[in-house]
Amino acid sequence: MIAKKLISVEKFYFYRLLKTKELENLFRVAHQNRKILYKFLSGTPKEQLLKIPYGFRNNIWWNIAHVVVTQQLLVYKLSGLPMSVSAELVEKFRKGSVPDGSATEDEIEMIKALLFSTAVGTEEDYEKGLFKEYQEYTTSANVTLTNVEDALSFNLFHEGLHLGVILSLQKALQTEV
Repeated sequence: MIAKKLISVEKFYFYRLLKTKELENLFRVAHQNRKILYKFLSGTPKEQLLKIPYGFRNNIWWNIAHVVVTQQLLVYKLSGLPMSVSAELVEKFRKGSVPDGSATEDEIEMIKALLFSTAVGTEEDYEKGLFKEYQEYTTSANVTLTNVEDALSFNLFHEGLHLGVILSLQKALQTEV
């Protein structure tokens, strides 16, 4: 009986170590994706950030701001924790919203800063153990999130989808010129 308990304890720590390594990698990839989004936001002329090419429903600007808002909704709001984005920002860039064709320089700078502060803050808050509860949620991709780890993983997938859309938008903008 004692040997069986020892094996269980070993398994527990082994799986915990695996989970820690997986989450470290997840955070590393998330930071890398945010760097790429930052480059788009910094290196794309404002007119192109705001333009919606033929056949698309949104623009590069909306996709980047949407990623920031969605991460906060999936990870913080569903965990019952305060978000780092305003209600106005959520309303403007949440799922189902459409670009209004505008963005001030201040808004662009704010999203640039939020790309990194929300990613770093999430990793720090996770390490502090702040995510204790989670309201189960089924995404529009029919993936049910039951805990913050599910949310972090799905969010990385979601951000990758939007990076793909941004690459398509950029290509469409280049062919329209």
